[in-house]
Amino acid sequence: MGSWDVEATTHAPDGTKRTLLGEWHFFWVLEGRAIQDVILTPRRTQRDARNWGEGDYQTAIRIYHPATDSWDVVAISPIFEQVHRLEARVEGDTIVLRGTRPDGRPQIWMFHDITPDRCRWEGKVSSDGGQTWFVDEEMILTRRR
Repeated sequence: MGSWDVEATTHAPDGTKRTLLGEWHFFWVLEGRAIQDVILTPRRTQRDARNWGEGDYQTAIRIYHPATDSWDVVAISPIFEQVHRLEARVEGDTIVLRGTRPDGRPQIWMFHDITPDRCRWEGKVSSDGGQTWFVDEEMILTRRR
């Protein structure tokens, strides 16, 4: 929960990288029955309202299922006209979200190296049904004080 500063790096298949600074906010919603987050890259103070294609504004709702110890996650990115549906579970010391991208390819999102003030997020996609994976985005999150 709380607000985090983000350093987000996207990786293109041709090897080029792009890094933006952003912010990510997590909070309880629906009388404590769900978590919503909002991620903004670049930060609101740095966004050019004439160029919405730069970075991403995205929100997600996470609903916990005690019987399966898992979360249903729906992430919505209006800028890219995408809706991602994933299932999240704790695997060791990593939170792993598995799902299918809007284009049908498998995807994995992971929170790892988690401490109270910092963690890493990694997004992977597969173009061969999960045989091999390509890291398409990485983020370092640092808790705001």
